[in-house]
Amino acid sequence: MSDNSFGRLLRVTTFGESHGPAIGCVIDGCPPGIAIAPEDFRADLDRRATGKSRHTSQRHEADEVEILSGVYEGITTGTPIGLLVRNTDARSKDYSKIAEQFRPGHADYTYLHKYGRRDPRGGGRSSARETTMRVAAAVIAKKWLRDRHGITVQAHVSQIADIRPRGFDVAAIEGNPFFWPDASQVAEIEAFMDALRKSGDSVGARVDVVARNVPPGWGEPIYGKLDAEIAAAMMSINAVKGVEIGAGFAAVAQRGTEHRDLMSPAGFASNHAGGILGGISSGQDITCSVAFKPTSSLRLPGATVDTAGQPVEVITTGRHDPCVGLRAPPICEAMLALVLMDQALRHRAQCGDVGVVLPVVPGGGA
Repeated sequence: MSDNSFGRLLRVTTFGESHGPAIGCVIDGCPPGIAIAPEDFRADLDRRATGKSRHTSQRHEADEVEILSGVYEGITTGTPIGLLVRNTDARSKDYSKIAEQFRPGHADYTYLHKYGRRDPRGGGRSSARETTMRVAAAVIAKKWLRDRHGITVQAHVSQIADIRPRGFDVAAIEGNPFFWPDASQVAEIEAFMDALRKSGDSVGARVDVVARNVPPGWGEPIYGKLDAEIAAAMMSINAVKGVEIGAGFAAVAQRGTEHRDLMSPAGFASNHAGGILGGISSGQDITCSVAFKPTSSLRLPGATVDTAGQPVEVITTGRHDPCVGLRAPPICEAMLALVLMDQALRHRAQCGDVGVVLPVVPGGGA
């Protein structure tokens, strides 16, 4: 498996399996001088973690980060940063019955065809457990982006099944287990999720993520397009089946007079482009929407085949999320932050001394 790294100047490599002894990452290219301590990782890892409510998998991991290298006296040194998180609550026996079966909608079938063997314990490398290390790496990226550029990255769940927010209050997002922006709907979603969990089925979700205060000029015009790298980063997350930048697929039904974001000295009139023009940031908010499929591991029986090609009925036991998208906002934030920091370092390397030759149009339009 050769593609375990992403980024160019800021390069993150993850390793480990869901039910192995540990998971970890190496962050290469991180600038020196960033203050970081093990406790700095706690908040975002808690936001991503399972077992925080009855609506997610009941796997309870400690998620304690060990800093192995690249930090001295609480400050990054510029050398590779090694982070390790030990798995403390794996139950591999839950997967013994399906070791010779393929779960429909899961990566079991494709892994076996690619590598000739697979790790059935919790999905092995294809488990969402791997995203723990992306979130950990992005703690450093978020801090650098905030301190150097005033950039903030925040995500929320904007759809569960056919339920959409009726209102939007940014203060409500972190106050409920669904990252939901309308507190008046939390009881409704609780009831929906309780019924879904009892039925044994699962459902998909949509996550919206926005980066604010990104300066204009980041990204490349062709192969390093900022929107292309954001889309690739989001598609690398487990269970993601769709990504939109700005208006996304809604642009299909728009006229050019509606979609183009008119400009004036006061700013942009709208932001259908999602803050990116020609692959380069415009200075507006960068907006991205990510679609998560329903969880494939279900206790409801379904038809499949075994490794001998024989028809069998599969039932997946163990601890699984009825809606994997409910834990996805911190992961989407992480991938956007890592892409932005990498692009910022690349821009600084090539164009850091380029002066502003035109007035900067204030960002505007949501």
